[in-house]
Amino acid sequence: MGHPRKALRSTTVGAVSATLIAGSALGLAPTAQAADAVRFVDIAGDGGTVLKANVITPAGSDGSRRYPLLVLPTSWGLPQVEYLAQAQKLANSGYVVVSYNVRGFWQSGGEIEVAGPPDTADASKVIDWALANTPADAQHIGMAGVSYGAGISLLAAAHDKRIKAVAALSGWADLIDSIYSGRTQHVQAGALLDGASLVTGRQSAEIRQIFDNFYASNLSKEQEMIDWGKKRSAATYVDQLNENGAAVMMANAWGDTVFSPNQYADFYEKLTGPKRLELRPGDHATAELTGLFGLPNDVWTDTGRWFDHYLKGADNGIDREQPVRLKSRSGGGYEGYPDWKSVGATRKKIALSGTTTIHTNVDSGADGGIVFLSSILDQIAQAPPVASIPLLPRRWAAVWQSEKYPTAQQVRGTAKLHTTVTPTKESGTLVAYLYDVGPLGLGKLVSNAPFTFHGQTPAKPFGVDLQLFSTAYDVPAGHRLALVVDTVDPLYIEHNPSGAQLTFSSPANDPSYVSIPLREQ
Repeated sequence: MGHPRKALRSTTVGAVSATLIAGSALGLAPTAQAADAVRFVDIAGDGGTVLKANVITPAGSDGSRRYPLLVLPTSWGLPQVEYLAQAQKLANSGYVVVSYNVRGFWQSGGEIEVAGPPDTADASKVIDWALANTPADAQHIGMAGVSYGAGISLLAAAHDKRIKAVAALSGWADLIDSIYSGRTQHVQAGALLDGASLVTGRQSAEIRQIFDNFYASNLSKEQEMIDWGKKRSAATYVDQLNENGAAVMMANAWGDTVFSPNQYADFYEKLTGPKRLELRPGDHATAELTGLFGLPNDVWTDTGRWFDHYLKGADNGIDREQPVRLKSRSGGGYEGYPDWKSVGATRKKIALSGTTTIHTNVDSGADGGIVFLSSILDQIAQAPPVASIPLLPRRWAAVWQSEKYPTAQQVRGTAKLHTTVTPTKESGTLVAYLYDVGPLGLGKLVSNAPFTFHGQTPAKPFGVDLQLFSTAYDVPAGHRLALVVDTVDPLYIEHNPSGAQLTFSSPANDPSYVSIPLREQ
């Protein structure tokens, strides 16, 4: 099922990604300005596996009182010094902080389990150790982490009732919806994780097989991969998490190319306890990055406030703020909403009229950019991927445009595509892009998402409903929105047989459209 050129692309991206991550890991070792010394310790995790950890306690702690405990599992591929700057700040404000290298990475023992049951059990073992060996308070325990540490923290809170508060930063709640959304492999994201783990850790035979099946598009193993991912997703255990009652704060970036904001937003809506969702411009873990060096950082500031309220009982007002807080990619301050569904309170439809046929296997020039690089450019310089909409070759790209908007349109939330597709082959992939188109026809990428189908009957139409990745973007007055659909994007593995064609139509009894979520004016 795999294509040689796809395998080569995966290998190349994996090698480059591994180099980038290795460099980041080696560089992310901030020097803590310690008031209380950092202790480096070994903790026996699940099955006795040694976890390398560090401990910081509040200055002057002498055993006469107990302090709230914060446990910080490391990110994928990063060493145990990752959180030293933030751990020092938290310890200075009255927490016992234990950060540990997750199993399978760096000097910790074992093999990489990808947040499997041993990782969840490890978190509980670290809590046990801290309660026995530090002045930690068993009644006030929190967990936090970035990326991998975020996913493990959410899973641990679902399985360990002692955890009363969580801050999950740039993590996942649904692993499959993150890297296999629309039944499509997010190949650059997968290669990034694969490459980083080969450089900094020890892959288990299971994870190696998962990656191999992922790259090879092995449909006979698809359900096995989905089951494997669901076992490692907090969304699977949301009822347990709600029953345990932990206060959950989640933060992510609009352009996260590893864990898209959609899966966090969906999970947030299912939580019934105290909760908060923050979304900002950037890519995977870039919004938290400056905080890891001890620099001022909104995400880490709110993390501290979250723990201060839910573990210390501080009346700092965080519980009275609007729980959903967004920052537009186009600039401006924070916006507050009572819940996720209020973010895009108004919807406008763009009709996708007529019948359009495109050929597959060629990148039209519309694409989602490059993992990390594109969204970082958008975060820093408001420079998302661009395409000249009038020049996109209609042989390989279907294009629909709105009328010019007389006033600015504040896109907020999740755009939804509904259309009818008639394929010439039983399998195929399409990628939908939403562009902000200026007067000269230059389109700036607002959002995108892939969709793959298998087992369809050639020449028989079928309906497609696709959610694009959630975003916050301001379309200036005088601009248009354009929906572009093609079949090849470097971010994803495509499943179009050679010579295949896709026809998009809009039947009278089931018209095609893209629904745009807009902030209520």
